[in-house]
This record gives sequence, structure tokens and C-alpha cells, in this order.
Amino acid sequence: MSVSRRSFLKWAGAANLAIVAGTTAVGASNQHFEGYPDSQGVLYDSKLCIGCRKCEKGCNTVNELPAPEKPFEDLSLLKEKRRTDHKTFTVVNNYGAPEGSGGEKFSKIQCNHCLEPACAAACFVKAFKKTPSGAVVYDASICVGCRYCMIACPFEIPAYEYEEVLTPRVTKCTLCYPRISKGLLPGCVESCPTEALNYGKRSDLLKIARARISDNPGQYVDHIYGENEMGGTNWLYISAAPFEEIGLNEHLGTKPAIEYTAGTLSAVPIVVGLWPVFLTGAYAMTKRRQKVSREEQAAAVAAAVEKTGAAAEEKTKAALHKAERVKKKEIENAVKKALAEVEKPDAEPEKPDAEEKQ
Repeated sequence: MSVSRRSFLKWAGAANLAIVAGTTAVGASNQHFEGYPDSQGVLYDSKLCIGCRKCEKGCNTVNELPAPEKPFEDLSLLKEKRRTDHKTFTVVNNYGAPEGSGGEKFSKIQCNHCLEPACAAACFVKAFKKTPSGAVVYDASICVGCRYCMIACPFEIPAYEYEEVLTPRVTKCTLCYPRISKGLLPGCVESCPTEALNYGKRSDLLKIARARISDNPGQYVDHIYGENEMGGTNWLYISAAPFEEIGLNEHLGTKPAIEYTAGTLSAVPIVVGLWPVFLTGAYAMTKRRQKVSREEQAAAVAAAVEKTGAAAEEKTKAALHKAERVKKKEIENAVKKALAEVEKPDAEPEKPDAEEKQ
């Protein structure tokens, strides 16, 4: 993640300058935010969902995600109670048949795009941002990989690219922000064949949801999930079955995440201010250790070379001395042998044969 950390160091340096200049860094506000009045969103009607997984396929296509291990036509996956991950921004699960209904109950899972997103509140580098469109978007270029967003999210949505060693990102549904910015529908909404997904202004979607509930007495739970949960979300749900039975947490409360974390996040300016100082000190200490290590290593190598050279010189001298001794000994032996040959007595004359005597 070299680029992100480099960006973070740049940001940290800027924060450090801000401290010197006497400015205040703001980690998060503790003021309740009602949401952008014209923000868009999606209404998901679980009762109309048939579990066809076409929304998954549409999401995969428009976001250019990797192909799944099993094809989208394989509906056996619906009963596995899947969750989103770094390769899948939305999933549909099958939670069986509501009691006495004779049908099956499905639920679509993705980022709910909170009005006051916990991920953005927890991110001290502001890699997550709530846009006026309603989408919560992510900037990988400034993310430092702390993953506080994953811990903070009450819906357990953000995922991390653990397989990407150099440039991992946090991933999640973006409400197809690039598409809606151009006036297009989100990929999942465009792919739904039963109109279980409706895209539009959040205020209009709330009216549609209330009308469906009131026009079909007894067929829907009298509640719009996401209207007030965690301060409200731009993704809304209505269902024929209790929301807990389709995998949604009904015990989150109505306060936005920032109200639960305001005390903790009030310390963020201090942390943000001290962080560059800590990094600078840690960096200096690391560089100092590296310099000392290099100097010690160079001295050790020089000493080893000098020692090796001295030992080699001694070995050479010893070898020459030995060779001289051997050569001298050989010469002495050769002289002794020559002298011995010279000092030998002359051989006796041969006696004449008998025939010569006659």
C-alpha cells in the first residue's frame, strides 16, 4: 500500500504544519445531521423479491468485479447466508418461508448509505465521505488501511482486499455513484425484473413505502427499516416478514453512530495533532538506527577484511619460510650425496682369466 501511506505522510506533514500555525484539526462533528434534502436512495421491497440474483449480476457487471466462482444462475447459494466481500458488493439470501405465507422470504444486503455514516465518522483521514447524492463514497488514495471503518459500521459492510499485498483497498457498494452522477440507475436497480428495487429521492421513496404498507393491510410489517435506524439511511426496506427474520438488526436504535462515539472522537484532533510528531520521531529514530547499523556493519566488514588480510599475510610468510627451509634441506641433502659419491674408494682391478695366464 505504498501510495496510500505516502499520501498519508503528506497529510500528516500538513497536519503538523497546522499545529505550528495554531490551527485546529477537526476529527468529527457532534452535531446531528438530518441528511441532504434532495439525496437519492433505493427502496427494497422484500415481498416483491424473487431471489433471481439478477441484481447481483448487474452490480458485478457495472462495477467490473471479478466473476463469481459459481454462476449467477446457481440459486443454491441463496441459502448460505452470505455477506458482502471485496469481490461482491451485494448479495441476496433466502431465509425460508414466512409462517403461513406459502412463499419464501429474501433479503438483499449491501451498504445502506447512512445519513450520518459511522465509517466516515471513524475515518480520521476522511477517506469516506457522504455526498449530497446520498451515496457514501471512498477515496483509496488517502486511505491508510487502519480499517476503523470496518469496526465502526453497524451493518458490518466494508470489506478489505487482504489478497492485494501492495495496494489493498476497503470495498463496498457505492450506490453506483459514477452512474447516478450521470443520471443513470444503479446497476442492481436497473437489473431487477420485479421492481423490488426502486431508485429516487429518499423523501419520495418514504411516501411510496408508506402507501404500499397502508394499501396492503396485513401484508407488510408496519415499519420502514432505514427511516430512522442509526439516524436514518438512504437504503430503505419494507417486508412482509419481521426484519430480524430476513437478517436485519432491529436493535440498533435511532441515534446516528456519531452520537455514540462523540466522546471518543473528541480526542481525534489531539491524536491527529500528535500523530505527525510521533511519526517524525519514529522516522528519525528509525533512520538513526539504520545509520548506526550501517556504520557498525561497515566497521565489522573492514575489521574482518583487515583480520583476514593479516591472517593471509602470515600464512603466506609461513609458507615461504617453510618452502625456503625445504629448499635448503634439499640442497643440503644433494651436497651431502655428491660428497659421499666423491669419497667412495676406487673399484679393485679385475683378475686375468686362466687362458690369458697360459
